[in-house]
Formats: sequence, C-alpha cells, structure tokens
Amino acid sequence: MSGAELALPTEPMPAIAPQAPEWTGYLTTRTGFEFFTRPAAAADEPDLGRFFENVTAEDLSFRFLSPMRRVGTQQLEAMTSYDHRTTENFLAFDKDRTTIFATAMLAADARLETAEVALAILPGYKKRGASWALLEHITRFARAKGIKTLESIERRDHRAAIGLEREMGFEEVPFPGDATLVIIRIQLGEAVDQPTGATMADME
Repeated sequence: MSGAELALPTEPMPAIAPQAPEWTGYLTTRTGFEFFTRPAAAADEPDLGRFFENVTAEDLSFRFLSPMRRVGTQQLEAMTSYDHRTTENFLAFDKDRTTIFATAMLAADARLETAEVALAILPGYKKRGASWALLEHITRFARAKGIKTLESIERRDHRAAIGLEREMGFEEVPFPGDATLVIIRIQLGEAVDQPTGATMADME
C-alpha cells in the first residue's frame, strides 16, 4: 500500500485535543477528495450518534453484523471513551471539520498482536476513495503499534468491503461456525514511524 503523506492542519487544532496528534490531519484520495481525520474523544459521542442516525440500515447491519435500528448509548461510549492503548477510533470529517461522515475503529488484544477493524461511512460519501484512505491509515497505525495481524469480520454479502480489502492485500479466512461470515485478514510487516495517507479509490 502506498499513499500520499498525511497533511497536518495549518489552522488551529480542534477544541477536542486528539489522543494521537501525529495521526491527526488531512488525507487526500485519488479522486481528489480531501478530508480531516483524528481519533475520537468522549465529547464526540453526541455527534457520532447523529452520524449513525444517517447510516443506512443495511450499512448498520454490515458494521455491527446484526440488524439494528439505532446505535445505543453503550456502543457510542465504547467508540468514544476507551483506553487508547488497545483501541482507537478514527473519525473522518468533511473539510468543515465538524461533519462526521465515516468512522474506522481498531480493537486489539491485550498483547497488541491481533486487531480487528470495522468501518462505516455515510452513503453520500461513497465512491470518493474515503474508505480506502481510512483503511490504509488505520492499517499503518496498527503497524506502527507493532500489531502483527489485522482482521475484519464481514458478512459474505458485503461485497464492496470484501472487494476493497482484498484489493489492499487482505485474504479471506472461513469464520468458524458461521458460513454467512468471513474473516478478512492481513499480516503486517515491520512498524513504521511516520503516518501517511492513501490515494487509491474506494471500491464502494
């Protein structure tokens, strides 16, 4: 995976101080779409809730692997208030830096050896390369933390996500006990010091 460097913001940082400032900045996709990304904070919970209210029912099902009408308070808390050691949730904002349009969450085991990633994006922001950029960004973040294996659990009918991940080098592994799910896995190499963004177009 190769991409453009993460561009640091020239204007003042947001009032919510990011937990990982070196992974905060602008990403530009191959389509030319530029957006701002940073780790989530507890104060983001209301805005993240409003974001999920605008995610389609099908995409909510893909993200949480079960049908649901709304994302509950406990789930939102888990995505905004966490230890930042084994978990990180990158929020993607439009250039106004106030509108959340996507989220990419990483959750690792205690030894930081294996981590799972899950993404969700608003329908109006698909086909701009944002999903690819976020996935590449969070993959580099995982590699920098020394994580060896990155996985995503997908429903087999989520063809767009599976296609995107396979294009990035992930491989399919059967999910034990459930033929409707599949594990998409990639083995990460050596840790890198500097974060970079992505340029490849989205598969969605």
